[in-house]
Amino acid sequence: MNQESYDRPTDYYDNQLVTIDEQICALIKQRNHLSNNNPGFPPEEALARWAKKYGFYEAYLASLFGMMRTEEYYKPRVEPTGFRKHIPVLKSVEVNERFYTVTYIRQYENASVVQLLTDWDPRQEPNVYINETHNIFELFVGEEYDCWIDSGGGTNGHESSTFIISPSLPDNIKGLDFVFKESSDAFGEKPTGLVITI
Repeated sequence: MNQESYDRPTDYYDNQLVTIDEQICALIKQRNHLSNNNPGFPPEEALARWAKKYGFYEAYLASLFGMMRTEEYYKPRVEPTGFRKHIPVLKSVEVNERFYTVTYIRQYENASVVQLLTDWDPRQEPNVYINETHNIFELFVGEEYDCWIDSGGGTNGHESSTFIISPSLPDNIKGLDFVFKESSDAFGEKPTGLVITI
């Protein structure tokens, strides 16, 4: 597991706060439960009201609630180890003059790695890479799989996104669909409507 590490910012802690801090943790858990882990973000009017009522800066509260949205990014992730083999996929789909391809799966003992390639004709869209807001794909394979983007990049006319899937996919992928959903934000809360199924 790849656990995100952190450095404690100070050695000092006021032990009188331990009960309150535990209550804060319990309230965050209750908040996640009530919202089905999808709390959104408080409206500006609420932040302004709470800041005034409790003596905080609005920007501080916005930062605090923004940080609570990122819990998923601290989840321990499997680092692929023990390479086994490549499984050819060689499937593509064309949508809106863009060609989306998955060529193979890299199989490891504890995970699988899939790369989504996106290609287009840069002569038809010469400044797409420079001017375009870069949207992000999420991968969905099935409820039993945890999928996350590991890396991505590209040039004019080509982009790639690499995903890690845990646990490993079966070696026989017949009937398995890779569903890539595009969003314009890192949280997947602003879907563009583009769904690529390969």
